[in-house]
Amino acid sequence: MEAPEELTSGDFTLAAEPFQLFEDWFTEARASEPNDPNAMALATVDADGLPDVRMVLLNARDERGFVFFTNSNSAKGRELAAMCKAAVVFHWKSLRRQIRVRGPVEMVSVAEADAYFASRPRLSQIGAWASQQSSPLEGRFALEGAVAKLTAKHALGTVPRPPHWNGYRIRPVQIEFWHDRPFRLHDRIVFARATPEADGWTKTRLYP
Repeated sequence: MEAPEELTSGDFTLAAEPFQLFEDWFTEARASEPNDPNAMALATVDADGLPDVRMVLLNARDERGFVFFTNSNSAKGRELAAMCKAAVVFHWKSLRRQIRVRGPVEMVSVAEADAYFASRPRLSQIGAWASQQSSPLEGRFALEGAVAKLTAKHALGTVPRPPHWNGYRIRPVQIEFWHDRPFRLHDRIVFARATPEADGWTKTRLYP
């Protein structure tokens, strides 16, 4: 079936900067994707330089960058501590679009981490305490037991943010937009800057 005309238009290649274009595409993705339009594949490297990738959720974004939260003791947390650089890719199949982001990574402020943790469902807050993310697990019962114990411990009042649960902000130096076109003659543009602090972006159209 042919895609709607607005989805095959190359007009996005005229965009002057990437953040508003991201917002436009993300708004459409939230309307069309059946599950987790904010899902993104996060790529890091380990101490041996071996790439690692997994799906995480985009939890916040602004012109400072793209934010996700995780256990700092997890594999990705350790990898980011050793090499503070990462890349992510969003792929929205319903729109036949993808966005790639690369750049250095910084921790969000304590206030930002506290505020987001407080907004999470209570059971997700308990889970952040119970899971020793990326560590060996002897069986499901051990995890469920930890959840039960912590649920009882925090039966009343608010659940505090674990010290190992933090937010990370990817500060982009490169953002590429890709849109499927017939016969693999896709549209691609990439915005780049030397550092996250640099003023303005250079824009280049790429061969598909």
